[in-house]
Amino acid sequence: MTRISPEKIAAIEARRDELSAMMATGDLPSERFVAVSKEYAELEPVAAAAGEVRRLRDEAVALTEMSRDGDPELRAMANEELHDNAAALEQADLALALSLLPRDAADERAAMLEIRAGTGGDEAALFAGDLLRMYTRYAENQGWKVEMISASTSEAGGYKEVVANVAGKGVFAKLKFESGVHRVQRVPVTESGGRIHTSAATVAVLPEAEEVDVEIRPEDLRVDIYRSSGAGGQHVNTTDSAIRLTHIPTGLVVIQQDQRSQHKNRDKAMQVLRTRLYELERSRLADERSGARKSMVGSGDRSERIRTYNFPQGRVTDHRINLTLHRLPEILEGAMDELIGALSAEDEADRLATLDS
Repeated sequence: MTRISPEKIAAIEARRDELSAMMATGDLPSERFVAVSKEYAELEPVAAAAGEVRRLRDEAVALTEMSRDGDPELRAMANEELHDNAAALEQADLALALSLLPRDAADERAAMLEIRAGTGGDEAALFAGDLLRMYTRYAENQGWKVEMISASTSEAGGYKEVVANVAGKGVFAKLKFESGVHRVQRVPVTESGGRIHTSAATVAVLPEAEEVDVEIRPEDLRVDIYRSSGAGGQHVNTTDSAIRLTHIPTGLVVIQQDQRSQHKNRDKAMQVLRTRLYELERSRLADERSGARKSMVGSGDRSERIRTYNFPQGRVTDHRINLTLHRLPEILEGAMDELIGALSAEDEADRLATLDS
């Protein structure tokens, strides 16, 4: 258990009080006041957690002194309260340690969800469609909005590739552990012999970037405009509305042709490109800070097999945390709270262990 030192607690509370006094003077320039207010808003809950730890520690000292009293009745009462104090202090220490963990600045952002069919042909495309439905239902349960950016459908149903924007509060924080290879084991609808097949789809969840996050210089961008192809009626084949953006420094290519308007296709292509460039920079900085160490849960490695959906046994297994839930139908309908909660808890425990070391 991480135990924050009394000196650290005192420093946190002192800084909170200092910021409060600065705001109370009324002498701060507007920009400085905004900065101080922001720091205070972020620090105040941490200081409250620190204050609770300090209070319980002081209480433990007083109760320990009482437990040595000559009065048997007073000693018994003190020992009983010490037991309750120890339990409360353990929870308060944990809450304070968690509040001090470095926060991912992208946690509160919207996210770009990319799902691609992997091994398994038509069955993989159908599974990609199942995953999109699962995340869409989960998003609806959370009150988030899902907007399709682009989709390449399969003749048998489902998707070869689909990209969607998921907007709402704290989207990336809850979906960021979904990146990786998802495997399905079931009897395909096309299988007459009843044999179980294994197929896969790849999921990537990227925090959505804003224009201020990424600078894309015009000279670094190659723009190709061409005629759309695929389903969509006559209009698709008669207008030059499809956009292909190539970011020359990184080689990233984004193709967008789902919208009839060339301008809309360009806007959506830029949205996807900004998000991918932002994620590249986030990954680079994370590797530098951690010495390329990857969290057991949150590596975001798209080649890592993270989860298996087994239809014959009705189970879902997350291999990173060895968690198996026999609730496959409900999970595919968006009941993902238990899965996502377990992954978040494991990530917190992993980061706390790093803090200890």
